[in-house]
Amino acid sequence: MGQLILMALGIILLAAALVLFFVIISFINIWIQARMSGAPVTFLNLLSMKLRRVPIGLIVQSRITAIKAGLPLTTDQLEAHYLAGGDVNQVVRALIAADKANLNLDFNRAAAIDLATHQSGKSVFEAVMTSVNPKVIDCPNPASGKQTIDAVAKDGIQVKAKARVTVRTNLDRFVGGATEETIVARIGEGIVSTIGSAETYKDVLENPDSISKRVLERGLDAGTAFEILSIDIADVDVGDNVGARLQAEQAEANKQIAQAAAETRRALAVAQEQEMRARVEEMRAKLVEAEAQVPLAIAEAFRAGRLGIMDYYRLQNIQADTSMRQSIAGGESGPGKTK
Repeated sequence: MGQLILMALGIILLAAALVLFFVIISFINIWIQARMSGAPVTFLNLLSMKLRRVPIGLIVQSRITAIKAGLPLTTDQLEAHYLAGGDVNQVVRALIAADKANLNLDFNRAAAIDLATHQSGKSVFEAVMTSVNPKVIDCPNPASGKQTIDAVAKDGIQVKAKARVTVRTNLDRFVGGATEETIVARIGEGIVSTIGSAETYKDVLENPDSISKRVLERGLDAGTAFEILSIDIADVDVGDNVGARLQAEQAEANKQIAQAAAETRRALAVAQEQEMRARVEEMRAKLVEAEAQVPLAIAEAFRAGRLGIMDYYRLQNIQADTSMRQSIAGGESGPGKTK
């Protein structure tokens, strides 16, 4: 029984030794490389990285690169950043570039910047390089489809401007800071405001640098991930006479309003004329109605004995005389004319 136990223990120890041997064999190259590079890593660390499915070669090579550059990074820091979804290689490159350029950038901030720029098309290394070598941004951005920033001076003349902004990354504000689009938008707003406050377009053409000076005075890089170094007006051109066009459009609008008001008054006068004609016809109808009552009144007077036959003839003579006078008066068309 004791022999069986000893045999089982021997088998277990042999298996453990074989596993340890194969582990050492699989890690020996990278262990020797790290040891010879002055960035030693224990077999236990290598085994733990293997169990956590961390790429051993990436972590060790990145640490060797950092140590050779004088950056005391540990495998735990690099592992933690990899497991968080970061780009270890970019972080190490950025730290080395920042250290060579005497920039104040530690590992935690570099890791935060790398995670913040994840899947954004940018990297922490690019941020550091932009901080070392400033970049130029076109305003407006040609990708937006606009070629110039258009504004109107107080005299109504349109001015078209194009600016180039030199910026560098502000690493202290990179995480949580506004992007390049904010810089472009603020610069465009500043240019429009500056041109709009000019008394005449000639002032802008004579002193285009006044635009950049006034825009820089506003501190447009506040709250952004960049620091504006300079704003250069690349091109200034004269556009349309917007003031004259607006005045012409206003005059046309006023003319149409006046025409509409005149048409309203004409329509009202026509309506009043038609109303008066209707009233005249109404009065004529009343007159005809009243004249129709005269023969009836004469007949009633005959029946009542208030009018005799001689009175009727005298009335007829008076009417005939009156009709004759009216006929004569109507036949004379003027002095010197015959009857």
